[in-house]
Amino acid sequence: MLKMFRYMKERWYFILAIIVLLFVQAFCDLSLPDYTSRIVNVGIQQSGIEDCVPDRIREESMDQLMLFMDSEDQKTVEDYYTPDGDIYTLDLSGGSKGSEERDTLNDIFGVPMMAVSALTGTEETSLEAQAQLRDQLQLPEDADLMSVIAQIPEEQRMELISSMTDQLSQMPDSIVTQSAILYVQNEYSAQGRNLDAMQMQYILISGLKMLGLALIGVIAAIAVTFFSAQVAAVLGRNLRNNIYRKVLTFSGTELNHFSTASLITRSTNDIQQIQLMFAMIFRIVLYAPILGIGGVIKVLQTDASMTWILGLAVALILVLVLFLLIVAMPKFTKLQSLIDRLNLVSREILTGLFVIRAFSTEKHEEERFEDANMALTKTNLFVNRCMTIMMPTMMLIMNGITLLIVYNGAYAVDSGTMQVGNMMAFIQYAMQIIMAFLMITMMSVMIPRAMVSAKRINEVMSTETVIKNGENIKRPHDNVKGEVVFDHVSFAYPGADEDSLHDVTFTAHKGETVAFIGSTGSGKSTLVNLIPRFFDVTEGKITLDGVDIREMDLKDLRNRIGYVPQKSILFSGTIDSNLRYGCDDAPDDHIRHAAQIAQAWDFISEKEDGLDSPIAQGGTNVSGGQKQRLSIARAIAKNPEVYIFDDSFSALDYKTDVVLRRALKKETKDATTLIVAQRISTILHADKILVIDEGRVIGQGTHKELLKSCEVYRQIATSQLSEEELANE
Repeated sequence: MLKMFRYMKERWYFILAIIVLLFVQAFCDLSLPDYTSRIVNVGIQQSGIEDCVPDRIREESMDQLMLFMDSEDQKTVEDYYTPDGDIYTLDLSGGSKGSEERDTLNDIFGVPMMAVSALTGTEETSLEAQAQLRDQLQLPEDADLMSVIAQIPEEQRMELISSMTDQLSQMPDSIVTQSAILYVQNEYSAQGRNLDAMQMQYILISGLKMLGLALIGVIAAIAVTFFSAQVAAVLGRNLRNNIYRKVLTFSGTELNHFSTASLITRSTNDIQQIQLMFAMIFRIVLYAPILGIGGVIKVLQTDASMTWILGLAVALILVLVLFLLIVAMPKFTKLQSLIDRLNLVSREILTGLFVIRAFSTEKHEEERFEDANMALTKTNLFVNRCMTIMMPTMMLIMNGITLLIVYNGAYAVDSGTMQVGNMMAFIQYAMQIIMAFLMITMMSVMIPRAMVSAKRINEVMSTETVIKNGENIKRPHDNVKGEVVFDHVSFAYPGADEDSLHDVTFTAHKGETVAFIGSTGSGKSTLVNLIPRFFDVTEGKITLDGVDIREMDLKDLRNRIGYVPQKSILFSGTIDSNLRYGCDDAPDDHIRHAAQIAQAWDFISEKEDGLDSPIAQGGTNVSGGQKQRLSIARAIAKNPEVYIFDDSFSALDYKTDVVLRRALKKETKDATTLIVAQRISTILHADKILVIDEGRVIGQGTHKELLKSCEVYRQIATSQLSEEELANE
């Protein structure tokens, strides 16, 4: 799978941008629960007052608080508050409103504010504390405790304050903070400040910050999706191009290893799976760990006492993912093979439709397709049913974890060790962590299938081609052209038990016509297919213009050859584009001349658009004879040194065959012509005829010589020509 990354290295800057944007998106998503917590804790419960550090405090209140501070704390407070009449104003010089200084002052003010509230409040708990202190000091019930504390000796006062603050400092920080903030609220009310306006302002500002973070997160998510689509599209394009170029280098050996249907599936469906997966990898797989790790850090900062709940959730999710992988993974490998099978059956049915109708085997082919389709459907259903378990199980885990957090959090809130907003934030962070694992679980559906596809693509890309350029390329001399020599050539197809050709030796000189004839399956087509190196010889060698073809550049070798295959193949486009297939820059007169030689100009000129007439895929809109003549014209237009006609006149009538060969003889007088034929009439006037039988050359000579010297040739001749025709020849 990692090998796929090299196909998108040209878009490395997009990948870098995606990673940066994912961190931005994660920061925004992880910041939102914190703001929710602040709105609940500060905005709603604390009337918008963040801590127990008042920005303005009355002199009377400050004096009362100073009674419960040691000299060092008093000095610190005096450094940060400036007297202005009977009001002390907070003066912080640090950034973010002096966050470090505020923390210091918050720690100093907490217990004194709670102590003052206890000694001046009217609540039941405050009255009990006041009565207890009066009994301790033996004071009457109407005595002003704050005045008494201010008047008692310093040493006695510090002992008294120390005992009170020790008791208060043992209380949970959240309770101390809440009590201190309540003191600040009362102080602001005494100053005549509007607490409702302060609360609304805090909630409004926090809400706007949340909206801003949400907007940035949305923009980052959209940008990540856009860049991911770009990178995945480039990956798909590069994979298709590389597979196409690789397949073009395949010889018959490699093409026999991979079926056509399988190569089509690998070039389309497999690449689509990988493209889709990589688009999701950048959006989900990279984002999930960032979100999960960030969520864990935030949880530890919020409240570490309930992290065991997250551990339980992660363990349950991992068990679920492991189960799905064990059950579904083997099916993904089978799935791609079944797609290959369906493509193979579909291709065979569509290409052989006329034969199917002619033999009335529609029912049989329907059953073949149904079998392949049902096998694929059943496997897909099994995989999808396994995956349908995932979502409800994940939702059950998420809801169960939420209930567990609320259950434990309720006790923490009741005991004063946690605030309601913190519990809400913990739930949100927990859901984000679980969602991170859920996203990875969702990808577990796609990743195994994509890994199978990647393996199949790598199998194509890593296949070593048997036919390739040698290390020392040789180029034939210009003074030798068109000479083809078979020097004791033997050949066996890969995996075959015996040779298809045995010790074939002959020479075809420039200007000669050499023909090959023999029974079906004797090896004629195999012999001529060795010249363009569709396969390589097993023993011996073939030379062209004095150079072993295995030492020539493949492109140079094939540029010297005009090849007309046994099965005529045309490409979708126009007649002109097909005739120019080997010579794009040929002048129009040259193309017209080639068509005339091949006896194709008559039917081309009869068409409304002439050379610009369209050719359907596979040449289905022209007859077999027309297709064959266009294939011959295509080879002639190339003007090669060597012509190879592999039974290329079989679809022509006798008259057209005679006229075409006569015109072709004049055209190819300076080239070497190799003809594979079934009809004696096609090769009567060849300079040399080789009779092939079971891969061996059993006769070699002219038509007249072979009639006398080769019994097999004579049998073929007598089966096709009358005695009178033989005598005339």
